[in-house]
Amino acid sequence: MKKYGIGCIAICWAFVLAGCDDFLDVMPDNRAELNTVDKITNILVSAYPDNTSLMMEEMASDNALDNGEGFTVESQEHEDAYLWQDITGTGGDSPQAFWNACYRAAAAANQALSAIEELGNPANLQAQRGEALLCRAYAHFALANVFCLPYNPQTAETDLGLPYSEAPETEVAPHYERGNMKTLYKKISDDLEAGLPLINDDIYTVPKYHFNRKAAHAFAARFNLYYHEYGKVIEYADVVLGATPDKMMRNWAGILALPSDWQARANMYISASDPGNLLMLSVYSSWGYWVGPYNLGRRYGHARPIFERETVRATGLWGQGVSLPRALYPAGSVWGYEEKLVVTKIGGYFEYTDKVNGIGYRRNVIVAFSGDETLLCRAEAYALQGDLDKATEDVNVWLASHTNNGTQATKAEILNFYAQIAYTPLQITNNNQRTVKKQLNPRGFTVAGGDQENMIHCLLHLRRVENVHEGLRWQDVKRYGIEIAHNRAGGSDDVLTVDDPRRAMQLPQAVISAGLAKNPR
Repeated sequence: MKKYGIGCIAICWAFVLAGCDDFLDVMPDNRAELNTVDKITNILVSAYPDNTSLMMEEMASDNALDNGEGFTVESQEHEDAYLWQDITGTGGDSPQAFWNACYRAAAAANQALSAIEELGNPANLQAQRGEALLCRAYAHFALANVFCLPYNPQTAETDLGLPYSEAPETEVAPHYERGNMKTLYKKISDDLEAGLPLINDDIYTVPKYHFNRKAAHAFAARFNLYYHEYGKVIEYADVVLGATPDKMMRNWAGILALPSDWQARANMYISASDPGNLLMLSVYSSWGYWVGPYNLGRRYGHARPIFERETVRATGLWGQGVSLPRALYPAGSVWGYEEKLVVTKIGGYFEYTDKVNGIGYRRNVIVAFSGDETLLCRAEAYALQGDLDKATEDVNVWLASHTNNGTQATKAEILNFYAQIAYTPLQITNNNQRTVKKQLNPRGFTVAGGDQENMIHCLLHLRRVENVHEGLRWQDVKRYGIEIAHNRAGGSDDVLTVDDPRRAMQLPQAVISAGLAKNPR
């Protein structure tokens, strides 16, 4: 297989967007300084990506509409993601920024792992070793979800993977192979399995900003769902949810008790004290502003037709959407504009570097893993194993937590409800055609027609409501081969077919220019 040199493209830990000459100025090996427990613990703070793919994934999914040329686009990356075009910009929400952030995180993990090995792999650094392995696995999993096709065991040996960073860089221009998805997922799985038993919450001051035990197992549950290892999904989700999964759901009552204030509710959504929040990440991003109640980014957004008929206010087992938590509709209404109706989740925070001149960075805090989403991972695994009774139990835990009236449903009621819903047509000519149900073409696994399919439609509906604004809908669209169309104001719809190569976003241009094979188009 041909090898590619990506030298100066962000896999090097100390190297972000500087040129190779700048990198050589800071190349002296700093690993010798990682010679104490505290130093190794501290470097792992840098082993989490500080940029995010949420904007790209939400815009690429069916959670967005083109609202017309009368509205502005603040960022070209925002528009390119919606149009399924190769994103060549390098702003904070671009593929370049996300690629760099993930490989920086993996490199920091590798520095910690190397230092632990050099110290003789002592017992008092095993928890740090576990965290580093989880962080390395997560960085590559996050990259794969954006830049690769979904894992498909039938095509994994030929589907393009990504370079797996496994050691600190010691060369200016190392060579890498993209490899394939089979190898990539195997390496992620190996790191996960090795790291999970080592996680120890006692080493953290604020565990929910690290891979604490529950967050680590939530990651393992989601990864194994995508890996089609359903028994492991259930095993790992059980660790997170315990005997009383209702205690691991988000505290909607606490959010409802707050005044109708966007920032206060957004702050509570990411609170470390919320039992549903398992891992939070602080990132550089404008997403909190584009998905907030601000007059920004209104050209492409979560517009009312989708909001009312496909996601948050769509009719469900609970009846009309208004019986979902009122936190989604403060003061009896909704936040934002008709073009981008938003749920109180991701607040915008500004980090000033120069208050006098108003210069600084937009930042968000995102919930990477939650008890609520882990519950739905387990329910999906049960359903795919054919255990619809167990899936129903988890659906009812979610309904009890997320509806004002404590809705509960029998298995028959769930199956009948979704059986009677018409499929949304691929190209929509009237918004009344929109429903919560779309044709499934699962990639690398099967869903039997009838009861199993209707349970999956239920779970995809709940996942879409649960994860709105948080990027996971795009991953569900990819996993289930759901064909979607994006309207283009003043032009014809663009259709994303089941085998459309654009389901794998294009690598950053700088990486391609350095020689790494690009995704086909």
